Amino acid sequence: MNQDNLLAILTESRLMQTEEQATKFENALAEVADNPDEQNLSAYHLLLDDQCQQPEVMFGLIHFLESFDIEKQVGAFVKIVPQLMINAPEWTRVIHNRILNDESACKAYQRLLQLANLNTPHFLYYLLQESIENQVKMKEDLSRITQ
Repeated sequence: MNQDNLLAILTESRLMQTEEQATKFENALAEVADNPDEQNLSAYHLLLDDQCQQPEVMFGLIHFLESFDIEKQVGAFVKIVPQLMINAPEWTRVIHNRILNDESACKAYQRLLQLANLNTPHFLYYLLQESIENQVKMKEDLSRITQ
C-alpha cells in the first residue's frame, strides 16, 4: 500500500476507540515502518492524540518517530509543536521529556528551538527553550555535586 493510503488509515484510526481501529493502526504503522518516508515526519507526529484509547499502541508511534535521524525527528517536532499542543499536549510532553533525556537530541533540540525563535518566534518555543536551559543547568549542578 502507498504511503498516502497508510497515512490516511493511521489518521482515521488514531483514536483507537475499537479493537479494530487499534489493529488497523498497528498494521498500518508496521507497514510505514518498513518503508518510512522522511517527508511525512511532521504528519507522523500529528497522529499523536491525547484522546487515544490505546496509549501502549501509541507508544509504538513514539518509538517509530525516534527511529529517524535525531536532527530530522527533532526538527519535525519543533516545526509542528504549536499544532501538536492542540490535540496532544500530553504526548508533546512525553516527546519533550524523551528528547531532554538524550544528550545529543537535547543539543539538537536547543539549537533548533533557537533557530525557530529567530525565524518564527512563538511563545511555546521560548517555554521549551527555557525548559532545556533549566534541565542543562540542573544536570551541571548535579554533576558538580557528585564529583
